[in-house]
Amino acid sequence: MTKGSGGLVRKDVFSALPPKLREELVDSFSEIVKNYAERRWEPAELNGGKLCEVAYCVVKGIIEGRFAKRASKPRNMVDACRALESATDVPRSVRIQIPRMITALYEVRNNRNVGHVGGDVDPNHMDALCVLQMSKWILAELIRVLHELPVDEAAVLVDALVEREVPLVWKVGDKMRVLDPDLSYKDTTMVLLHAVAGSVSESDLFAWTEHPNASHYRRDVLRKEHKSRLLEYDQGAGTIELSPRGVEYAESLLLRKARA
Repeated sequence: MTKGSGGLVRKDVFSALPPKLREELVDSFSEIVKNYAERRWEPAELNGGKLCEVAYCVVKGIIEGRFAKRASKPRNMVDACRALESATDVPRSVRIQIPRMITALYEVRNNRNVGHVGGDVDPNHMDALCVLQMSKWILAELIRVLHELPVDEAAVLVDALVEREVPLVWKVGDKMRVLDPDLSYKDTTMVLLHAVAGSVSESDLFAWTEHPNASHYRRDVLRKEHKSRLLEYDQGAGTIELSPRGVEYAESLLLRKARA
């Protein structure tokens, strides 16, 4: 159980909200964190829309002094958030800053094409990271306002709302590392291939897996899984790429790890 410096424990966060509204708020945030950790960029963006709807209802409830039992979607999110700015006798964060952040998050969710091409940074990752950080800020501000806490303590409680998700793949310099040392070389290979777009050179993949023997790695992993159609191993070009069947395998593995 997580407790902040003011004595607030995790289970009491958002205790002022009706149970269903609180559940919707925490669950929508948890989904964003989970999908981001699993590198599922598109779902991480789409779930940002649900968080916007719930957060809007919470802010509206603070202003009106009465919370809805559960979230509902306003007809026009931008106009609805703008209307909150005319409220009086509430902190500026409630009537201006949180609504404008909700509007920005909703814009990313609705009007960014997840099929970007080109550029040095994968825009899907970039957008999903933006969604994650804006979502954290919105929840921290709601906690700060509802529980009258300092900013730093509110931020700590946001992290305590969900189990901390550790991405399975870590990029360090020009290398990729799988953070679970108990995975087989096959599963390590599948997770690494899932973490990058397109093909990977055989030399890079061998180095990333830290397999002790290159010829055995080709025989026991690359050729074997090429034959099973989990990956495409072009020995002439020295490249490996995950197949659709391999994507399904890797995503199933990641999901099991996330739930473990």
